[in-house]
Amino acid sequence: MHIVFDGRVVEWRGPAPFYFVPVPEEHAADVQEVAAMATYGWGVVPVAARIGEVGFETSLFPRDGGYWLPVKNAVRTPLGLVAGDEVTVEMTVRLPG
Repeated sequence: MHIVFDGRVVEWRGPAPFYFVPVPEEHAADVQEVAAMATYGWGVVPVAARIGEVGFETSLFPRDGGYWLPVKNAVRTPLGLVAGDEVTVEMTVRLPG
């Protein structure tokens, strides 16, 4: 399943700051349809993603009935991304097999 969406980088302050792009509701519903086949526990869903010229692999975090895409420093730094920036995300759910 390949998804392209626009979103805003948000900062979540826990023990350390973490950055995410929330998956829009309509796309989160699509992810939910295949989540049971893709998840490896705790409801996280493995994905391959791209923001700009930076590709990376991570897992979507379930949050508030939807999903948030984590954006690591290794992705944010070369792109100069900060909280509040608008980005276009290309994402593919990684199914086992």
